[in-house]
Amino acid sequence: MPREWDATTYDSLPLPHKFWGKRTLARLELAGTETVLDAGAGTGRDTLSLLDLLPEGRVVAVDGSVKMLTQLKAKLDGKLDRVDVINADLTKPLPVEQPVDTVFSVATFHWIHDHSALFANIAQVLRPGGWFVAECGGQGCVRRVLGAVEDVLGQPADAAYFAGVDETVERLRENGFTDIEVDLLDDPATLEPGEQLESYLGTVVIGPYVDRLPESEHRTFVHDVASRLPEPVIDYVRLNIKARRKG
Repeated sequence: MPREWDATTYDSLPLPHKFWGKRTLARLELAGTETVLDAGAGTGRDTLSLLDLLPEGRVVAVDGSVKMLTQLKAKLDGKLDRVDVINADLTKPLPVEQPVDTVFSVATFHWIHDHSALFANIAQVLRPGGWFVAECGGQGCVRRVLGAVEDVLGQPADAAYFAGVDETVERLRENGFTDIEVDLLDDPATLEPGEQLESYLGTVVIGPYVDRLPESEHRTFVHDVASRLPEPVIDYVRLNIKARRKG
């Protein structure tokens, strides 16, 4: 089951996701009339930007979190006539009736362990010749943070899956993609120590581990993880993907 997120806190944070979104949007090749599927649309930040790039097109906003999609609907109030909002699990066949022209995603796929199933589901809804452009956490991402989590919990930090370049290329090929471009990019994010860092960690980075603990232990756990970091920096590594579905 996809995880539920604290959508309100998420939107209040200084998210580097905003820059990742702009960077990934810049890699799209759009005429403005297409239908684009936003995979892991969250609270609609990039969906809103997509609508600006698609004056005569549509966005299919897919996310597994009901709370995130509720926030998306509020954010896009007045523009939902060009948005199909779908609550769905990306690891399962997507309930999209018509093929889309492009699939776009930011900061989502590292929460999915089975990338073969993920790419197969994306290929299923993408028209032949359509582009798939995405970014997510990649091999080596948040290594220091996860080390701190493991130190505090005394067990492996296994909630996310950070894929490498070669395995991603292979899985894309296996699922009918061509013209494949994949790379890794070091992209650390610096936060204010204390409340901002801990709120960010607990909401965005280590939320799945927080969820496993009794509520009375949440704040202490996040504080203990933050205190083990050498500096208030999230050591992000981004996996960038661009590929075309075979015609």
